[in-house]
Amino acid sequence: MKLKIPRTNLQSQLIKIRDRKVTEKHLLNEINNIFTRIQKEDEAVLKEIHHGNRADDNGFDPDLLETSRIFHLDHIYRLCVDYRLRFLDSVLFKADVPYEALIEIKDLEKAHGTSLRGFKIVAPSKAFKLRNADDPLLFAPIGNGYYYLIHKWVNDLNPFRKLLMWPFKTLENFIFLLLISSFLTALLIPEGMFSREQTSTEFFMLFFFVFKWFAGLSIFYGFKMGKNFSTEIWNSKYYNA
Repeated sequence: MKLKIPRTNLQSQLIKIRDRKVTEKHLLNEINNIFTRIQKEDEAVLKEIHHGNRADDNGFDPDLLETSRIFHLDHIYRLCVDYRLRFLDSVLFKADVPYEALIEIKDLEKAHGTSLRGFKIVAPSKAFKLRNADDPLLFAPIGNGYYYLIHKWVNDLNPFRKLLMWPFKTLENFIFLLLISSFLTALLIPEGMFSREQTSTEFFMLFFFVFKWFAGLSIFYGFKMGKNFSTEIWNSKYYNA
């Protein structure tokens, strides 16, 4: 009869080694200390994001930066204008910041040996706590107008958003939209409505009146709702400016 030697269970052996060194109470205390330290680190990062002060640069180590994440203010401006987004201080951001972003920040701070400040976020207006002018891309500043992209957690934008927001980029774009809309509307008006035979002069007079009507409605709506063009609001903290 062969003698069967039990196989070694590595997990059991590891538990035995651990139990010789530390008690269960000591182990739990150590775990609690780790979780407490992590929680304090997370709270410090969140406090800086939601209540921190502005900063123009951070103590990044240039050799550790990924060039694919470095963007100049001009690049961010172009993105915000094209898609009608805001580039504002993170203290105005009202949505939750995902835990993945906190991990990215802490990893960067550890790698670069610094505490990051002056966070800014690119997002649609509705994602911010905007003020009344009458009274998700997370960035940290590098310096000299450059910003480092830390984390992206928002869903991708509607593929037609850039096209839909094109008329609101500048005054010139909006006027062009009014002209095209007025011309098409004038074409849809039956010829016999004002005269038996419509001449070119009468058509352009009709087009002019339609244009004035559209422009008047647009101006009224714009003033009433406090709307402005993307080139003016991309970094404004006011909802009606």
